[in-house]
Amino acid sequence: MRWIWIDRILELERGKRCVAIKNVSAAEDVLHDHFEATSDHPAIPVLPNPLIIEGMAQTAGILVGHANDFQEKVILAKIGRAEFQTAAIPGFTLRYEAMIERIDPSGAATTGTVHRVDPSNGKSVQLAEISLMFSHIDQNRAGLEFPEENFVFTDQFMDLIRRSGFEVPDL
Repeated sequence: MRWIWIDRILELERGKRCVAIKNVSAAEDVLHDHFEATSDHPAIPVLPNPLIIEGMAQTAGILVGHANDFQEKVILAKIGRAEFQTAAIPGFTLRYEAMIERIDPSGAATTGTVHRVDPSNGKSVQLAEISLMFSHIDQNRAGLEFPEENFVFTDQFMDLIRRSGFEVPDL
């Protein structure tokens, strides 16, 4: 099973920008492994930063894939930068905004920000800045064999995009 770390896409501008959200729920088991209660303090459930990076990779990956109608298999090649200013805690919404800096036949470079939004009052604070690089693996095989089907943009991702109100081609 593939885990999707975004709940909905709000904006998708071909080759430019993608905005997605993730509601951080206390029902997610992964939050309760950080930080457990001790004799000195109560438990502090936190969404781990690598999963926030994965949410940005999914947001930016959709943006990169959408630029070429999802004809390429787009994979994360490198995390160029990931700087965090605060934590993602239950009850808040994460707002991912990814922008393409460069795209060519071999891949793409993206930059993005993650904001933590308090749904009770709409106030937002920047949680992270993340720069990622993606590879179009169909163009960069270097003798490796990959399945013909697009195993990156699965039905789960395509359904998420459709449910968010955006059209996607049949693959």
